[in-house]
Amino acid sequence: MNPRHAAEIVLAFPLGWALWTFAEYMLHRFAMHELDGKGIMSREHLEHHVHSGWSFDVSHLMSWAGMLFVGAAVWAPVGWLAVGPAFGVTLAVGWAVGYFFYEYQHMAAHLRGPRNRYERFVRRHHFNHHFGHPKANHGVSTPIWDHVFGTFERPEAVRVPRRLALPWLLDAEGEIMDCYQDDYVLVGIDRADERTAALDRARAFASLAPAD
Repeated sequence: MNPRHAAEIVLAFPLGWALWTFAEYMLHRFAMHELDGKGIMSREHLEHHVHSGWSFDVSHLMSWAGMLFVGAAVWAPVGWLAVGPAFGVTLAVGWAVGYFFYEYQHMAAHLRGPRNRYERFVRRHHFNHHFGHPKANHGVSTPIWDHVFGTFERPEAVRVPRRLALPWLLDAEGEIMDCYQDDYVLVGIDRADERTAALDRARAFASLAPAD
């Protein structure tokens, strides 16, 4: 391989990934929360906050296609014109890999417990966003842009409404498992009546934490 092309690839891949993390932060903060449900991206995301679960649906396919299109139609030609073809293609690949890494980490955070220190951090960081302060902790895969823009928040323990608790957090008695008690505490009622459900929805669409 041409040494120049090798150097371009080594530089372009992490740059493409970093571009995704910046987009991840900006989209989450502004396109999803600041719009208060106006537009499909904000509406779908705030519905996710209402229930705090995760399940696959067609909107994921739309997102995947959209992000791959941005990589191919924007970052590949920009990198190609600015530096060269190897740089452009690798920049787009780094963007795509960063995006799918984010998607995986977000899905896994909602569906299973952490397996290492990084995953433990991701869950604490993300579920404080869900249950503590929805206008903080906008980065999912990394907190770097929250630090840069002053939206990072790290509570002593994340307060989790019982009715919204992730199944992996709970033991057979419906309490926080011993291994997670340093990071989470259960609050509030274990199921929502009509009034509570309506309040949860209203607060989610106002980017407020669910009430205890």
